[in-house]
Amino acid sequence: MSSGRRKQIPSDSLLLLRQRLDRLPRKSPQRAAQVQAAADLYGLSASTVYRALKDFLKPRAAHRVDHGIPRLMPKAELERYCELVAALKLRTTNKAGRHLSTKRAIELLEEYGVETWQGLVRAPQGVLTRSTVNEYLTHWHLNQARLRRQPPAVRFQAECSNDC
Repeated sequence: MSSGRRKQIPSDSLLLLRQRLDRLPRKSPQRAAQVQAAADLYGLSASTVYRALKDFLKPRAAHRVDHGIPRLMPKAELERYCELVAALKLRTTNKAGRHLSTKRAIELLEEYGVETWQGLVRAPQGVLTRSTVNEYLTHWHLNQARLRRQPPAVRFQAECSNDC
């Protein structure tokens, strides 16, 4: 009678098998013989052993190497455009909390530009997309929820007794 558990190859045996297979050439028939021997030893099929080898100690990257770094333009330039989009959205917020959409803010920035104290800033046509700008607005904490949040109240404590 079976116990209901699946048969598994111990991890140390998989490691030894992987090391033996790594020493053999890619197309060597000895590789298949090694896998079949391991399969016979543990009462499994060869495909199960190959599957266990494939999943054993596979390094998995959490993110791409360039995660969080913009690929479409330099970070400082994209951050500047995102700040302008966030400012447009913040300035157009009404009492009901509705504001300009990201898509429309990008269109305004591309077509007409925004007048700042540094002069007219105009984004290049077709470079900024709604999803990219929204992603970086959230990543750099320039979203509406954070910008409209009141700063935390700091309790005033006088150093001297007569300080106000």
